Amino acid sequence: MTTIDIVAGLGEIGTPTLKLLSKNDIVLGYDVNQKLMNLKKFKKYEKFSTKFLHICIPFNNKFSSNIIKLFKKFNPKIIVIHSTVSPYTTKSLQKKLPIPVIYSATRGVHKRMLSDIKKYKKYFALEKNTPKEKWATLEFRKLMKNCKMKSEKMSDPFTLELAKIVVDTTYYGWLINFAQLSNLIAKKYHVDYDEMWEFSDEIHEFIGNRPKMFPGFIGGHCVIPNLSLINEQNFYQIDKINNMYAKKIKDIKSITKKYTKGKQSYSSNQK
Repeated sequence: MTTIDIVAGLGEIGTPTLKLLSKNDIVLGYDVNQKLMNLKKFKKYEKFSTKFLHICIPFNNKFSSNIIKLFKKFNPKIIVIHSTVSPYTTKSLQKKLPIPVIYSATRGVHKRMLSDIKKYKKYFALEKNTPKEKWATLEFRKLMKNCKMKSEKMSDPFTLELAKIVVDTTYYGWLINFAQLSNLIAKKYHVDYDEMWEFSDEIHEFIGNRPKMFPGFIGGHCVIPNLSLINEQNFYQIDKINNMYAKKIKDIKSITKKYTKGKQSYSSNQK
């Protein structure tokens, strides 16, 4: 029997995910904004049995209820959440759904997300009480292999949910904050930011623990918005420093433009 996969949410995560998965299988893109959908293809295949429902919708207070609605609409065999979510979201959803729910956080820079998705290992996790856990694990591994991607299973979704927020986007924000603060010092004493940082470039080359970030404003909708997904007050310092920096640096747009032009590897507005 022919089966299809569905990608729900055709934004900056869903669109590249749809492109990646469509190379090997029949995959339909679904979005509340029908202008983003291929309606002709969707109508042709929508009555086929759905195997994977890939969730790429933004996280909000209706996230879980929206997924349940999507489950009822498409009746998939497996749900895969690629969105960044608050801790315990997967566990909560698994209790409400009779099918396997896989959490697989997405890593990458939005402007080159498709190539980044293929570059990074795809971490995933399921709750230990998940129905058909072994089968779902094998099917997801097979799906990733067909996309020529490596996959790695974590012990539980909670660890992976925290990993995405704490050691990916939030850590990235802390690094940018230090760049912002060091740039304020450079300006205060009228020294060149790049020349000052040149002192640590060689250390980073050999040891790898002095990454130079560029002192732009933290924009986008990952680093700052993700702070609200975890109840850690200390992390809100990132937003405070970012806003303070924006008030003190008059040429912040030109700074961002300077350091994001060309092939700079530590751009502060990547996410």
